[in-house]
Amino acid sequence: DSGLRFHYVAAGERGKPLMLLLHGFPEFWYSWRHQLREFKSEYRVVALDLRGYGETDAPSHKENYKLDCLITDIKDILESLGYNKCVLIGHDWGGMIAWLVAICYPEMVTKLIVVNFPHPSVFTEYILRHPSQLIKSGYYFFFQMPWFPEFMFTVNDFKVLKSLFTSQATGIGRKGCRLTAADIEAYLYVFSQPGALTGPINHYRNIFSCLPLQHHEIIMPTLLLWGERDAFMEVEMAEITRIYVKNHFRLTILSEASHWLQQDQPDIVNKLIWTFLKEETTRKRE
Repeated sequence: DSGLRFHYVAAGERGKPLMLLLHGFPEFWYSWRHQLREFKSEYRVVALDLRGYGETDAPSHKENYKLDCLITDIKDILESLGYNKCVLIGHDWGGMIAWLVAICYPEMVTKLIVVNFPHPSVFTEYILRHPSQLIKSGYYFFFQMPWFPEFMFTVNDFKVLKSLFTSQATGIGRKGCRLTAADIEAYLYVFSQPGALTGPINHYRNIFSCLPLQHHEIIMPTLLLWGERDAFMEVEMAEITRIYVKNHFRLTILSEASHWLQQDQPDIVNKLIWTFLKEETTRKRE
């Protein structure tokens, strides 16, 4: 309904159940490359470029990136793909959107899987009480400035972007699957296009207009996966998330893993997702 064109990459046959993948920041569909290959045997796996990212249209006005718009995008995409429900998986900012879609359109989500992002209500309440998390989320406030955040990402041949994935502080750890030179090149290619950073950062420029939430409850089986060495999110929020899920809830924390979990530990992540998908077909509410 928005009139926007969305880019996605799909694997698996069209008739199979839909698995929809929502990436985080600063990423695009490519962050799900390991999952596209893994789950295509039993699912129609669709990895999206969110509004403003990659090859998806990027409206110019900040107001076009409100959470309401982003939630409606997912509903519209599901319908345009010819489905009325899906397994929904989100990482980071895509995790935030996935939580909200599950809250607003529960009939569309059979199972919810979120990677390294707590329930949005947990996030907003926790950040107000824990200055350490407020500091870690400082970039949310930095991103409220016009044009300057985009400029900072481009300085010194996109050094900030590269270091997010590769530095000791924020990148994938020693025991993880490091990004290859080709992987880094893919990210640089996408985000070095003219204006390519404004849409992604505009997502954050609207966050304060939409929180706190009116509705909170998650009613479908939910899996939360968490890399404990996340430089941006404190692990305590993962456990608190449990109180908002009124169905089977499984939390798995991976001690050696970073924020970029599905790229960092793809084999373990894929295995945990398979286990959750299989067991939940036979298991009712706990």
